[in-house]
Amino acid sequence: MENKFLTFIRPYLSFIDNGHFFRKPFSWLYTLLAIVNLLIPIYVFYQASDNRIFDSPTKFVIVFLLLWVIVAFAGWVGFQLWWDRKSKIDMSYTAGDEFIATPALSHFIQTLGEWIGTYIGIVGFGFALLTTIILGEEGYYLGRNLGIPYLVTGWMAVITMPIIGFLIIVFSRFLSEQIKALSSIANNTKKQTSP
Repeated sequence: MENKFLTFIRPYLSFIDNGHFFRKPFSWLYTLLAIVNLLIPIYVFYQASDNRIFDSPTKFVIVFLLLWVIVAFAGWVGFQLWWDRKSKIDMSYTAGDEFIATPALSHFIQTLGEWIGTYIGIVGFGFALLTTIILGEEGYYLGRNLGIPYLVTGWMAVITMPIIGFLIIVFSRFLSEQIKALSSIANNTKKQTSP
């Protein structure tokens, strides 16, 4: 007969051992980041209004409104990405695996890289294209006025922003797959050596 006083913690330990302890918080984080993506366009609009973008010359206002549509689209894409990956984090684990935190972290690294790369590809390209065509050299001031001075303008940025976004996605995927491979090898080795 087991003593209840000494075994009451078993459900908690089972929650940790089967991986829910790691995957559930990541699922909640993915949900939070999905919602943040919906809020980014609102924040950008607020930041621009606070910096008096609508008191600027007409061409700045037009570029801002077009750029805001691109940011809203990127926010919607980002929301969908995080929301979709939230449901797939459970697939990063197989019953009986001993190494269970590593696949969850690997999945997060992959998803974070996909999101950053996609966002840079869409917003960076859109900002560079609109400011280069409509504002020319004055495009830098729009970035400062929006509170995001690191956005660059010019034809070189039009070309490099999608490439940078793609490379971020590739690198994060590569890093994630390397981590998954090590975890998979460790789990398979453990299963083969077990009696």
